Amino acid sequence: QVQLVESGGGPVQAGGSLRLSCAASGRIFSSYAMGWFRQAPGKEREFVAATRWSGSSVYYADYADSVKGRFTVSRDNAKNTLYLQMNSLKVEDTAVYYCAVTGATGWGNPPRPSVTGYWGQGTQVTVSS
Repeated sequence: QVQLVESGGGPVQAGGSLRLSCAASGRIFSSYAMGWFRQAPGKEREFVAATRWSGSSVYYADYADSVKGRFTVSRDNAKNTLYLQMNSLKVEDTAVYYCAVTGATGWGNPPRPSVTGYWGQGTQVTVSS
């Protein structure tokens, strides 16, 4: 069983930064894809960013177009922790952010939250103008 616990969310003004963390416990393999999704009120859950194992010591990083150049996803396998550094935040980034883990192939292309995996409980990010 895998458990994921997010932290680091909160209120922030537009243009500011936040760093989300996701602590994973249980049977987590370094080959697993780890990522972030978000869900705004009245909207469907959408992909934000993820890391995928390349088969060697390198991990690919994938980003939604809406966050490219502003968000950076990273992972520390020794700590079983996933991070999301969010810079230049916009009001439209307001959402509940969820950490997720799935198999090595990730969530597909385009990434689909319906892919079987594990989810955290979410952390609220609120960006004000």
